[in-house]
Amino acid sequence: MAEELPVVFVPGLGCTARLFAHQIASLGERRCRVADHARHDAIGAIAESVLAEAPERFALVGLSMGGYVAFEILRRAPDRVARLALLDTTAEPDTEEGRARRRTLIAAARKNKLGSIHQATFARYVDLTREGDAALEALVREMLFETGAPAFARQMTAILTRPEQASVLPGLRCPTLVLVGENDLPTPPEHARRMAAAIPDARLVVLPGVGHLSAIEAPEAVSAELVAFLG
Repeated sequence: MAEELPVVFVPGLGCTARLFAHQIASLGERRCRVADHARHDAIGAIAESVLAEAPERFALVGLSMGGYVAFEILRRAPDRVARLALLDTTAEPDTEEGRARRRTLIAAARKNKLGSIHQATFARYVDLTREGDAALEALVREMLFETGAPAFARQMTAILTRPEQASVLPGLRCPTLVLVGENDLPTPPEHARRMAAAIPDARLVVLPGVGHLSAIEAPEAVSAELVAFLG
């Protein structure tokens, strides 16, 4: 039997390894690593640090910001990525409104206003039906505070200054899963559909009743898709 590919997970903005706890548990004995994406303020530097610590060949799973890092990894070392799962992310640039929102959040982080950041973002990150889910909100808030204000500002700066990424998609040759929540506001399904159409032989999955943080909003469904995709 061929050895199972190790899996490298890259979390989203303000998220920690807890974002992927259910998925990692579902993969059983398979070797999994959660990348540190909080040390640098540029996507290129984050991608290089992930590659430096990753196995020689691996499956790559990125959610939101993790997808932006994944695109840069594939730009730099496409032969090292054997399978790719893009969860609730986009290859499209920010709108001017989106860029302004990011600058506002960076300014808040530099003033250590993590509570205000959480209040401003939680409802955008989850499906409308989950806004009153106290356990889910506590997890999202805890991950943000575990990340910390300086790291959050670095992450947001990296996202704000990320390079153009759509041109990477047509050249991808590894099996690719594109998964998105039906009600994802920051990276909506139409972005996922365009990504999947641009990537040769990509598989698109849209989860009903799910927002941006699919890995914790619908952990069982996301885990089932990843287990089936990774084989």
